[in-house]
Amino acid sequence: MALKITITGKVHGVGYRALLLEEADSLLIPKFEARNVKINGKEALIVLIDGDKEQIESFVRFLKENKPENAVVEEIRVEEYRGTVRDIEKFRAGFTSTQLSKIIQVGLVMVEKQDLMLKKQDEMLRKQDETCPFEPMRFRPPPHF
Repeated sequence: MALKITITGKVHGVGYRALLLEEADSLLIPKFEARNVKINGKEALIVLIDGDKEQIESFVRFLKENKPENAVVEEIRVEEYRGTVRDIEKFRAGFTSTQLSKIIQVGLVMVEKQDLMLKKQDEMLRKQDETCPFEPMRFRPPPHF
């Protein structure tokens, strides 16, 4: 039994694909893919699944009752699907690669911002040292008894 599920609303960048992949995996659904798209300028998530009737029905129930915390679902449309659905392991490999690439980009931006903050901090400390009338505190070892 294969289905095409279209979810519209605030569904991009909220962890929807990861949530649904995890559920499909827990139900042992062999064929699964999900992709973010725009339909008439609106965010949408298209999910294709194929497996046993019981698996698919459980998945659809889960999907209708659960969503990521920051998602806003306007509509869920479920329809039969006659095309080919990608093997869940192939989807997972591509999805993982895409997510890692995003994480790397975010990490690089964070490091760049951290470097900028450290530079500003060093400038502030230098200015403070130049204007401070007190001698900097030096480490003094405790007296020996």
